Amino acid sequence: MATPPLPLRRATPLLLLAVLVGALASTTRADLVITRADRRVDLTSHIVRVLASLKVENVGPDPVSQVLLSFPNIQAKNLAAIRAFGTEGKVKGPSTVLPIEVVQPSGAPPELTFFSALLPKPLEKGKILHLDVLTVFTHSLQPFPEEITQAEAQLVVYQDSAHYLSPYPVKVQTLAIRLPGGRVESYTRHPSAKLVDSELKYGSSEELPPFSYLPVIVHFENNNPFAVAKEVIREIEISHWGNVQITEYYNIAHGGARLKGEFSRIDYQSRPYVRGVSSFRNLIARLPPRAHSIYYRDEIGNISTSHLWSDSKKTHLEIEPRFPLFGGWQTTFTVGYGLPLEDFVFYSDGKRFLNITFGSPIEEILIEKLIVKVVLPEGSKDIEVSAPFPTNQSQEVKYSHLDIVGRPVVVLEKPDVIPEHNLYFQVYYKFNNISLLREPLMLITGFFLLFVACIVYMRTDMSISKSSPSYLAKLQWDEVHNYLACRSYTLRVNGLAENCFISACNYFFFWSSFRHVI
Repeated sequence: MATPPLPLRRATPLLLLAVLVGALASTTRADLVITRADRRVDLTSHIVRVLASLKVENVGPDPVSQVLLSFPNIQAKNLAAIRAFGTEGKVKGPSTVLPIEVVQPSGAPPELTFFSALLPKPLEKGKILHLDVLTVFTHSLQPFPEEITQAEAQLVVYQDSAHYLSPYPVKVQTLAIRLPGGRVESYTRHPSAKLVDSELKYGSSEELPPFSYLPVIVHFENNNPFAVAKEVIREIEISHWGNVQITEYYNIAHGGARLKGEFSRIDYQSRPYVRGVSSFRNLIARLPPRAHSIYYRDEIGNISTSHLWSDSKKTHLEIEPRFPLFGGWQTTFTVGYGLPLEDFVFYSDGKRFLNITFGSPIEEILIEKLIVKVVLPEGSKDIEVSAPFPTNQSQEVKYSHLDIVGRPVVVLEKPDVIPEHNLYFQVYYKFNNISLLREPLMLITGFFLLFVACIVYMRTDMSISKSSPSYLAKLQWDEVHNYLACRSYTLRVNGLAENCFISACNYFFFWSSFRHVI
């Protein structure tokens, strides 16, 4: 069995100590009992997704309006998204989205992070709540070893708990971990552990006390693209002449095990799936169905190795950089495309609003810093933003062709953006249609004034006075110029006449000589 990385070996005893302190110091929330907890962990990508299906029962005398969710701090710092869906009843029915907020219960250990899922109505005594909690973690798969050669596969380590960590007692719980396939170097073996194909299952555990924790470490092969964007700037420019232009600037790196040694292009070209198994050379972007004028380029110029598939329902763009990306390598490029205005800009209650997705269209990409800039038409006012999650908002001004006061720009920033953040957001603004005529009228007026100025210049005498020396000198120069022109013309006419006379004489002499000979 391979030895886990040093940070993980240190984290496990610390976490066990923290949980022990928490179990002793905190008050047990005995009003609620989790009668069953089923967790499914998806490790097929470098973004870890955990779905916990909970069956919660209120066994206390008072109604309960919230359910606490607890995570170790080493996991909570990598938590990118959390969502909860709940429905009340003995039989699971249609679920509703529950608000989530960070809380700090009294007496809770500081080594744990708590979230509260707020219920739409209090859960009465004896009632049952079906609660589904989706959590998404980034940077939770640590490469081990941290450096590999070109021909080696990438191995990663994942750490979790075989028991569901909760402030409530758990009667029955299970854990299933889905792996991407390939070899499994090692995993924590418990009596209930069972590895079948690409799924690792930890069987049923019963009657678990609050804050129960049983460490699990899995060391396995994962060669899927670890696409990590250091920064992405997404600019959305609205033109009420019928187009929404999208321009995205990417700085992408391979976030997996770093490449050790030299890179051989010959070996990679001959056997790419053997001599470059840990690298990735293409990404898939799912664009809106009616995207047009699509381009993909970098600092050198257009990149012709991309491929595009489109129909009435979807548009897929395959992005292939100029070179394969190994661990630690990075590249920059730009993707741009246009969208029909009527598909994304609408009118309601006296305001126009843009309704478009927030994140990147590239599949399974982690963006450490995303900046979304919405460029509104010049003259827009009363700007409001509605986003499905917290963002840092600001405004700036952008000057483009024929702008006078500039175009207002709404800037939204968010760290650790994942595909689950690719939700619709809205930007509301007021815009007068008369403003559309501003630029055409400016062009027409500009050309009109230019032509008028040319006419006035050609027909205006710029002299100060007709008696001035400069004016008299100009008249004398014109007379001399005209005389010389006439003289030159006369000389050319006289020369032509003389040439004609000489030619006639020569002809007459030749004809006379010819007749005499005859």
